[in-house]
Amino acid sequence: MRRFLVLFTTLAACASLWTLPAAAAPSSCGITWGSLDKSSANYSTATVGAVRSGRHDCFDRIVIDLSGPRAGYRVGYVDTVTMDGSGATVALRGGAYLQVMVQAPAYDGAGNSTYHPADRTELVDVRGYPTFRQASWAGSFEGQTTLGLGVRARLPFRVTTLDGPARVVIDVAHAW
Repeated sequence: MRRFLVLFTTLAACASLWTLPAAAAPSSCGITWGSLDKSSANYSTATVGAVRSGRHDCFDRIVIDLSGPRAGYRVGYVDTVTMDGSGATVALRGGAYLQVMVQAPAYDGAGNSTYHPADRTELVDVRGYPTFRQASWAGSFEGQTTLGLGVRARLPFRVTTLDGPARVVIDVAHAW
C-alpha cells in the first residue's frame, strides 16, 4: 500500500509540473493591456496614407501611417462596426470586432483621397495570423477615418502613437 501511495504521489506531482508551462505561456509575454476602450483626443492636420500589419511573438499589429503630426484615436470592441457617415454595417470575420477610429482624414484639403486600398474589405493580408481575421475600411468622414478589425476573440490590446513618421499602432494579444 505504501508503494502505491508513493507512486500515486509521484505521478500526481509530475502531472502538475506537466501543466505549468502551458499555464505560464501567456503571462510570459508580460501583457497587461486589458480589453477596455482606449482613446486619445488629438485631432491632426495629418492624413491617412497607408495601413500595414505584422505578426510578433505575443501579438498581431496593425499600423496606420499618417502624413503629418500625430493624431488621436478611439479604439474599442463593438458588437458591429459601422461605416462613417452612413452607419451601414461593415461585415467582418472573427469572434470579436475592434472599431478603430483615427482623428485624421483619408483625404486632403481638396477632398482627394490620400489612401487608396486595393481592396476595401481586405486592407491587409492577415492569412495565418494568430489573432487577426480581417481588416476592412469603414470610411473617412468629417476629419476622422475608421477601420474595422475582426479578431479571433475579445483579447487584450494596446494603442500607441509614434512620430517620425507619424503613425497609430494597434497591438492585439494572442492570448490573455
